[in-house]
Amino acid sequence: MVTAQLPTQPSLRRMKQFEIRPNRELGQNFLVDSNVLGVIERAAEVAADDVVLEIGGGLGVLSEHLAARVAHVHVVEVDPRLEPALRDALDPFGDRATLHVADAMRLDLAALDPAPGKVVANLPYGIAAGAILRTVEELPGARRWVAMAQREVGERLAAAPGTSAYGVPSVLAQLACDVRVLRAISRRVFHPVPNVDSVLVGLERHGPAAPPELRALVQAAFAHRRKALPRSLSLAAGAPDDVRERARAALRDMGRPEDERAERLSPGDFRALAERLA
Repeated sequence: MVTAQLPTQPSLRRMKQFEIRPNRELGQNFLVDSNVLGVIERAAEVAADDVVLEIGGGLGVLSEHLAARVAHVHVVEVDPRLEPALRDALDPFGDRATLHVADAMRLDLAALDPAPGKVVANLPYGIAAGAILRTVEELPGARRWVAMAQREVGERLAAAPGTSAYGVPSVLAQLACDVRVLRAISRRVFHPVPNVDSVLVGLERHGPAAPPELRALVQAAFAHRRKALPRSLSLAAGAPDDVRERARAALRDMGRPEDERAERLSPGDFRALAERLA
């Protein structure tokens, strides 16, 4: 009797062993090429004393790579169907790995113990920008992020003022972090092969996340990006009657045109504007 051989890649083996099919509604494109793991590890500067948060554990190929190299890894996965595959990947590491079967956008990140200092992930496309911004805000001890994301998301996070990609995610990420698109990632490292290009994006914290008032200002400023910034602020729900004139005066005080658009202001400009409007 001849026994059929399972695929050698751990992810492909687990797909077959646990009869897993990717769920497109959850944006599941599983990492199946182990060759990219070294690229991620080097970009994240993974060290033996690191505590790492991985969002979107998938089939566990990145999870077990991290667990073998760091002090502790928290793996968050929303799909309960993937729990057996992730247990297969993480159980050999005992208390050095914690699996959270939960929605990463709702999980109490501040309660993670030990607290993560890095975020390393193959992010589901639907939550990539939101997950990065949420961890920047809610994990003040995190210093470095390395994540695979849709190319447009990575470019938006790293976009410079005055470009079409520059917007709310760019400003909020860059207020706290230096952001770079590190490299393109082949579609062939995922299963199923996605219809979009991916990049590896890196963030390095240089300061605290934007406080709520500053976040609200940025969101209101870009809500009507074709309009002048003071006008856009005046259209926000609950905006003070005089906010338009005060914003025009603040821009003049900053040496900017009083009809400047939001996309022309740097993250530092937004911080200065918020201080003048406070």
